[in-house]
Amino acid sequence: MCDTCGCNVTHGNRHLLAPGGRLEKTGQGGEAVTVLRNLLSENDRTAAHNRSHFDRHAVFAINLMSSPGAGKTALLEATVDALGERFRIAVIEGDLETENDAQRIRARGVPAVQITTGSACHLDAHMVHNALHQLELDGIDILFIENVGNLVCPASFDLGQHRNVTLLSVPEGDDKPAKYPVMFRAADVVALTKVDLLPVLDDFSTERARDHMHALASAAPVLELSVRAGDGISAWLDWLAAELEHYRQHSRRGETLRPRIQPEGLRLHGLKA
Repeated sequence: MCDTCGCNVTHGNRHLLAPGGRLEKTGQGGEAVTVLRNLLSENDRTAAHNRSHFDRHAVFAINLMSSPGAGKTALLEATVDALGERFRIAVIEGDLETENDAQRIRARGVPAVQITTGSACHLDAHMVHNALHQLELDGIDILFIENVGNLVCPASFDLGQHRNVTLLSVPEGDDKPAKYPVMFRAADVVALTKVDLLPVLDDFSTERARDHMHALASAAPVLELSVRAGDGISAWLDWLAAELEHYRQHSRRGETLRPRIQPEGLRLHGLKA
C-alpha cells in the first residue's frame, strides 16, 4: 500500500505531520509503519465525519475507482444524462492535475468540484472534507466521488462513502482482478466497460474476468456495459436506483451503510475482519 510509494502523505493530511500537528511526534522517533497507521487512523476519523455529514443531509455517496482511461467520467456523463431529471447529482473529481473531468460534468449542468492531488495517487478523507465546503449538500441525492485513476491505493482509503464502484475496461485485460485483488475485493459492484470492443479485442474473456472475481470470494455483481454503444447502461442504472433506495431505508431507521473494506486494509486500520 502507500507505505511503499510514499503517497500516504497528501496535501489533505500534511498538516497532521507539520509542527504543532497532531502527528508531529510519534512514539520512538516516528517509524514509517507507525506514521502510516496514525495517518490511516486520522483518515478514518475524518471519513466517519464525512459519512455522518452525508447522512445528516441524506446524500448517498459513491466512490468510483479504476485505472486511468477505464471510462469513469464517461459513465458519469451517461448517468447524468439518464437520471439528471430524476435525481439531484453532484460530483467530486480527483486527478493529479487539470480540471478537465470536472468541466465535462459541469457542461451537463451538474455541480462538480475538482480536487488536484499533485503527486498523490489517491483521494483521502481530508481532501473530500475540504471539497464538501464547496457543495450545497441539501440539494443532492447522489454524490459521486471519482477517485484518481489507479488500481492500488484508492481502495485503501475510506472517504466516508457508502458504496465502492470499480471499473474494469476491456483494453486492460481480463486478469486485472487477479493482479490487483485489493481493488476488486473492495468493490460493491464491478462494471466491465467498453464491451463494444470485445469483437476487436477478443483476447478479453468476460467469463475469465468473472472467474477471477469469484476466486477473490467476492460477491459483488459484475455488470457488462458500453457507454458508447449504450449497452448494459440500464443494468447500471437499476443497480444505482436500488442502492439509493437501500440507503434511504437505512437512513430512515437512523442507520448508515459502509462500503466493503478489503482484508489488508482492515488490518492496517486496526479493525477485525
